[in-house]
Amino acid sequence: MESAIPQWLTPVAWFFVTLGILSAAVVLYDVYVRRYRQSERTMEAVWPITALYLGPYALWAYYRVGRAGSPKWQQENAALPEQRLSLKALAGGTPGGAAATVAHFVGVPLVIASGLTIAGTNLWVLIIFIALLAIAILFFFERFASPVWKGGSQSGKSAGAAFLAATVTVLAFDIGMGGWMIFLHFGMLMPAPTDVNFFFLMQIGNILGFATAYPAVRWLIRRRSEGPARETAIPAFSGRAN
Repeated sequence: MESAIPQWLTPVAWFFVTLGILSAAVVLYDVYVRRYRQSERTMEAVWPITALYLGPYALWAYYRVGRAGSPKWQQENAALPEQRLSLKALAGGTPGGAAATVAHFVGVPLVIASGLTIAGTNLWVLIIFIALLAIAILFFFERFASPVWKGGSQSGKSAGAAFLAATVTVLAFDIGMGGWMIFLHFGMLMPAPTDVNFFFLMQIGNILGFATAYPAVRWLIRRRSEGPARETAIPAFSGRAN
């Protein structure tokens, strides 16, 4: 069957992929040239990766929330990051999106090279493998790079709390991303992984995944806030204040 991808999609794809790359470059410039280094060093990778698919919206989020996680910004403004739940959930969803993005870059070529299929297609293998890889990446992030506050001190999350945060976030993310991939596949709209249209369509998938993960991230954050002395899974966000 012929691909149903319209020809006009290619210039649109180039525009938005380029916009994402430029947005990521702006974040990198702010972090490494202007020296707004993050308190959580791993967020210095998370924010540029987020910009690859959220583009200018990621820049807005970074300057509103991410930059506030920099000690330099906090010293300049004599303030700590805003602690509204909506902003916490916004920033808290970025590690999951970054994990999914990295999992796609790694997982797609590996699955294609393996030749593995389920029910005659590699789509299901892709969805399962990428989800598992994203959970593993996010688990590592939550376990070792995301602090949990206990009475004013920091400590790493327990393995159980980190696994819960990673699993819930990625599964919620996959409602949007996985559903989008299924739609593209059966709608004959899935281009080759080397096609710029593929990267653009995956940008859309990441945006959908980010949106479907947002309620889950809010729930995880609210779950933690129910008991300040209890360690609970909470996705990482830039900023130290509690």
